[in-house]
Amino acid sequence: MDTRTDARTAEVRRDTRETRIRVRVDLDGRGDAKLATGIGFLDHMLDQVARHGMIDLEVECEGDLHIDGHHSVEDIGITLGQAVAKAVGDKRGITRYGHSYVPLDEALSRVVVDFSGRPGLAFDVKFSAGMIGALDTQLVYEFFQGFVNHALVTLHVDNLKGVNAHHQCETVFKAFGRALRMALTADERAAGIVPSTKGCL
Repeated sequence: MDTRTDARTAEVRRDTRETRIRVRVDLDGRGDAKLATGIGFLDHMLDQVARHGMIDLEVECEGDLHIDGHHSVEDIGITLGQAVAKAVGDKRGITRYGHSYVPLDEALSRVVVDFSGRPGLAFDVKFSAGMIGALDTQLVYEFFQGFVNHALVTLHVDNLKGVNAHHQCETVFKAFGRALRMALTADERAAGIVPSTKGCL
């Protein structure tokens, strides 16, 4: 079930036998976050997306963490993607493209996003550790794949440098937030116009 309260705000619920998730986004927020995913490091990463994307974000997840974090992380990505797609609407007047480079000590990541209407993920991150807190680093790819498939965006994620897995991951999520912020910002010169020669996205 999902509800839409205005053109830039959406709430989506996803209930399966593996997870129960609620995500609410305000794309014109102040970067406030209320997060309870059950995975502390994932909360920390989503907080980066909210803060640096200037997106108000609420995420609640009850997942089968007694098995592992896979279903929770992937399904949060899916639900967040659905919420962003709902909130952005027909994309009239948005910048559409966003990119960001973010450093953290020795680590540097680049994220580029296109609200293209076509899902596509290119992900090149070689984590130096298998776990960061309770987050399996393999699941970062699954999070972004779920997001991409349901937000209908093209997303390129590259960790260019880094030896500390925490730093690698944090630069990725911060850059993701900054890229979203750029892409979702209104383009005053293109107010009311869909940013595509096709006339739709």
